[in-house]
Amino acid sequence: MTRKVDRRSFLKAAGAGCAASLPAWAQRKRNVKIGHTGITWVQPPPPRPPAAEGAPAAPPGGRGGGGPRRVDPAYIEGIFKDVSGLGYYGLELFTFQIQGMEANGGMGPLIEKYKLPIVSAYGGPNLLDPAQRKDSIAQSLESAKLLKKYGGKVLVIGPNGVRRDTYNFKEHKDDIVATLNEFGKALADIGITGCLHQHTGTCIESRDETYAVMEAVDTRYVKFGPDIGQLQKGGSDPVQVVKDFLPVVNHLHLKDYSGGEAFLGYCPVGQGKVNIPAILDMMDGKNIAGMIMVELDGGPRMPMTALETATIAKSYLEKQGVAFRKS
Repeated sequence: MTRKVDRRSFLKAAGAGCAASLPAWAQRKRNVKIGHTGITWVQPPPPRPPAAEGAPAAPPGGRGGGGPRRVDPAYIEGIFKDVSGLGYYGLELFTFQIQGMEANGGMGPLIEKYKLPIVSAYGGPNLLDPAQRKDSIAQSLESAKLLKKYGGKVLVIGPNGVRRDTYNFKEHKDDIVATLNEFGKALADIGITGCLHQHTGTCIESRDETYAVMEAVDTRYVKFGPDIGQLQKGGSDPVQVVKDFLPVVNHLHLKDYSGGEAFLGYCPVGQGKVNIPAILDMMDGKNIAGMIMVELDGGPRMPMTALETATIAKSYLEKQGVAFRKS
């Protein structure tokens, strides 16, 4: 039987976890800076006229909601306000959000108003189809140049989504590696670091696929930006993966995974199965191009707000010896 989790119960459990006692070693001050991605803040769908009787329901807002990718300036500013107010050191957005804001005055005024830098953006070219490689890389480079304009350092390369039940990685590996190398070199030429981000439901999901690609690419130009929650969900040991590729880890999504109903199985940092302290130990004092970014996927089942989840993550990380900006 599936047990429903309401917002109050979820918050109570989260608070209890954060209040748990920690060993003495966890109280040391860590030399890391922590940012937050914007994906948790789910953009509301645009107003729609009343649907005719019997018509299908409109798709939800946020990533994967279908339809054109619109950008609401008030929504983007809400992300800046929450992340800055909690004292996180940086922000990661999608490339389409940065592009979309150009028609609304650009990102500069928000960066200045909230004193919050955009460190990274999530995007990238088509990794699978060599016929699209040239044009896809060119389009992605335009996004990267805009990121550079606003002081960004890292382009997080998200792989293509695929039907995992029919996908054959071996057939596409050479094309994936060739595109990553070409794109990574082009990014380096404009002063941006490209970091591959493995992701469930894409052409680079499993441990074997991740290792095969990272062992084949030219790591002078293609760095690693793992998502430790995605690794856990995909059946890998995130601590071992980060350890194995630590020399080329230049960005990291600090995500936790519980397997529950809410947040697509993810949960606020510190409430799941990922060994967060071990990850922080490895990243402590490491000089990277990007930043450690707290992340929690938004979705249709969100028993608390993005601000609440980011607050829980901050509280947990402070108990782990992580310092935040004075807000």
